[in-house]
Amino acid sequence: MSDSRAVQVAVVDYGMGNLFSVKLACEQAGLQAVITNSTRDVLSAAGVILPGVGAFGTAMDALRELDLVEPLRDVAASRTPLVGICLGMQLLLSESHEFGEHKGLG
Repeated sequence: MSDSRAVQVAVVDYGMGNLFSVKLACEQAGLQAVITNSTRDVLSAAGVILPGVGAFGTAMDALRELDLVEPLRDVAASRTPLVGICLGMQLLLSESHEFGEHKGLG
């Protein structure tokens, strides 16, 4: 059943998160969630969730390979809500020293 009042939320898939649990949690909260690694989906969503499990450097490499770094920075600079969960929240920082020095989303 679809609710036309549901908010479209992009759950960013960069290969490092429990995506389906996040999607189900969104749906339980009344949000329409889409698991995606599409720049277009991320930039057009009413809200973005960046989940994650794993190492900071590996996650940033994955975001770079998918060309999602700049779109996520654009979302962060806009009025669109952006939520990081676990590693996703850490990626929002400017850098990490986990297993070396790595630049984050800033």
